[in-house]
Amino acid sequence: MITSRVFAGRRYAVLGLARSGLATVEALIASGAGVTAWDDREDARDDAMALGADIGNPIEIDLVGFAGVVVSPGVPLNRHPIAAHAREAHVPVIGDVELFAEARGDLPPHKIVGITGTNGKSTVTALIAHMLECAGVPALMGGNIGLPILSRDPLTPVGGRVGVYVLELSSYQIDLSHSLACDIAVLTNLSPDHLDRYDGFAGYAASKARLFSFQHQDQVAIVAVDDDPSKMIAGRINHRLYRVSAKDVDPADQLRWPALQGPHNAQNAVCAIAVCRVLGLNDEQIERGLATYKSLPHRMELVGEVGGVSWFNDSKATNAASAAPALAAVPPAPDQRLHWIAGGKAKGDGLAACRPWFGHVKRAYLIGEAMAPFAAEIGDAIPLERSGDMVTAVRQAAAAAQPGDVVLLSPACASFDQFRDYEQRGDAFRAAVEALGA
Repeated sequence: MITSRVFAGRRYAVLGLARSGLATVEALIASGAGVTAWDDREDARDDAMALGADIGNPIEIDLVGFAGVVVSPGVPLNRHPIAAHAREAHVPVIGDVELFAEARGDLPPHKIVGITGTNGKSTVTALIAHMLECAGVPALMGGNIGLPILSRDPLTPVGGRVGVYVLELSSYQIDLSHSLACDIAVLTNLSPDHLDRYDGFAGYAASKARLFSFQHQDQVAIVAVDDDPSKMIAGRINHRLYRVSAKDVDPADQLRWPALQGPHNAQNAVCAIAVCRVLGLNDEQIERGLATYKSLPHRMELVGEVGGVSWFNDSKATNAASAAPALAAVPPAPDQRLHWIAGGKAKGDGLAACRPWFGHVKRAYLIGEAMAPFAAEIGDAIPLERSGDMVTAVRQAAAAAQPGDVVLLSPACASFDQFRDYEQRGDAFRAAVEALGA
């Protein structure tokens, strides 16, 4: 695990004891810190106590003298009482990524790449890590992807090459950071999302832009300028900046990268290419990484073929802007029709980004809280079913689909109405598809 002398002798409160919370408790205690931990689940509190933590609710205890309150990125700071309670005690509210940043001085020589954006950041993160590993560079994914960063063993140089931590960073994780100076910071794109946590789109965009404000003058910013909000952020960066665009990718080159098809993946690829060039990879190493990359689970993942019908899991598409490229990627053909499963907990942006691709869809199957509003928004543009839940949607799509058709789960919604997260939603889709062939 990652530990640091900087934490020794300090006391921290940890609120939320899922994977990252327990990893934080363990790393802090191993570093010589005192920890008071809390979770509403008794079994999680027992796990923290077994690691050596005191048990107490940070909302109820006196926080004066604490070095920080470490919270899960899922805690809504604009509504949760911990924010005001910590502020009254003059204690910062931070996340595990901030603790990682504070521990950097005790780590072997390394670089940090931080990737943020509304869409594509998971793919860009995984793609960069894959390209580095293919080139023999020690690399580790963390942040909003993979295992908790503090639970990982520190990277050590190999053959004179320092390790690279490749961090996917949500706006929530950036909000909980204060000293994360990334050697390379990337913005993939920007569109309305998570507006329940911010003062409108401007507040959300400002959260993303903070990642660049942490950087030092000699560090590198990479911004994909395919949308106007990203262009505006790029225009305010006054240190070393590379502007990139999906248009920089030759479609003929993209044909050689099987898992990176479509215009959205052109943008993902160009961001990753720019990072790897800054890190010193040559053209041959970059091409090898692009050509051998495999898609992440829940991102246009082919989960199976049943009766000649292809079933794709794009559960990570948690807003309309990320579902639109999936719809665009399946154009209508005489022997191929697209059946679209959508819905969940709507984020307030509707389906406007998907509307240009409604003509690709043979029938829609709507689930979750967004079922009624999505049905009203779609109107007569697409035949639809009010399926309600995942299993019903899969069964209805299976009954309607013909050999050669594609069934696509690309929800354009968060998952929290019916599922713990997008991964559980994607797993439920996969299980329902597998049950068709049982």
